[in-house]
Amino acid sequence: MRLRHAALAAALLGVLGVPAHADDARDISRDTLPPNDGWASAAGGTTGGAAADDAHVFTVTDRAGLVRALDGGSDTPKIIRIAGTIDANTDDRGRRLDCADYTAGGYSLRKYLAAYDPRIWGAARPSGPQEEARKASAARQAERIELRVGSNTTIVGLGDDALLKGASLQISDADNVIVRNVEIRDAYDCFPVWQPNSGGLGDWKAAYDTIWLRGASHVWIDHVTLSDKGHLDEDEPTYFARNHLRHDGLLDITGGSDLVTVSWSRFADHDKAMLIGNGDTATGDRGRLRVTLHHNEFESVVQRAPRVRFGQVHLYNNRYVVPEDAHDYRYSIGVSTESAVYAEHNAFHTPGHIEAADLVKSWNGSALHDEGSLFNGYPVDLLTIYNAYNSGSERDLTADVGWTPVLHGPVDSAAAADRAVARGAGAGRIR
Repeated sequence: MRLRHAALAAALLGVLGVPAHADDARDISRDTLPPNDGWASAAGGTTGGAAADDAHVFTVTDRAGLVRALDGGSDTPKIIRIAGTIDANTDDRGRRLDCADYTAGGYSLRKYLAAYDPRIWGAARPSGPQEEARKASAARQAERIELRVGSNTTIVGLGDDALLKGASLQISDADNVIVRNVEIRDAYDCFPVWQPNSGGLGDWKAAYDTIWLRGASHVWIDHVTLSDKGHLDEDEPTYFARNHLRHDGLLDITGGSDLVTVSWSRFADHDKAMLIGNGDTATGDRGRLRVTLHHNEFESVVQRAPRVRFGQVHLYNNRYVVPEDAHDYRYSIGVSTESAVYAEHNAFHTPGHIEAADLVKSWNGSALHDEGSLFNGYPVDLLTIYNAYNSGSERDLTADVGWTPVLHGPVDSAAAADRAVARGAGAGRIR
């Protein structure tokens, strides 16, 4: 729906149950990234759809309206305001779809498990009728839930309760994109694939990141909440002795993406939260993957908060919370091939069975700058602890990452940032 006049906008918001004063006080939909706010402020900054004319400002309340507003991922400046809850798993008439509605070609999980049981099938990749049926079924779901976001776009939630369920936002080969003040959750894959050779024991691979940047540049993600809420992977059954994963990343930044700022956001209830750089052999990522992460909360995240290859990543004033009942926590900061992570003044909260040495993991990494970290309220030097406890399977890390961040606001103490992030991170908390 096009909003041509402020009066019409206010009237519509009232009908939708969004207080008019919330919109009247400050229209955040035309906000742009402030100067010096991380890597996305470099080289001209990030303005999203701020230049959109009235004909390209939309308030959307369902999937069909969101798809029309996205315009196939066009580059036309546009502002898309999400009101209430939008479910991506719906048909064009708004009818709710479930996995059975996407099933094609005679696919069934029971038949799939029987066909590719590794005790019978072996270590070869799945092939044949059930795998073809799975692919056909997956394609039908992807057509519904993968939503392409084009250049010069702002997506913003109205009020405190904007929610996008079941969707995978794809920011692919796009420049100048802002996503703010919206909860996006449960990008649930109905048809994960079995990968017999993954990790040595095999694993299930889901297809959808909640937000996926590929070849994207100048992207600002701010005050979003990303999670698996609704279908937690830990509640899924085990097949072939592996958890039947239904989700991939919460926010993956890959394919040569560059100049990204992620701020005041919340990542929760998930396994692999954030991958920056998707392969050790992706040498084309050199000089790219420049990302700033500040004032974010990672709660009940098992790993990848983030895991970095190649990129220059400034990680400051973030809050990490591992719950008391965590049984599968692996690490928070992943240092991989040619990564250059500059971490400062982050706060970590963990139960007693998790040590400070568990917070960092390296795969062929060489360097990590860390200063001002707090671990359960006590100062720690994560680099020194990593090197002291390194089993020898990986080389020790040096403190010289080859760069020093300059694009940032004031860096608070970890204790001050911890309190501020607990109060202010996530959707519905822009003040």
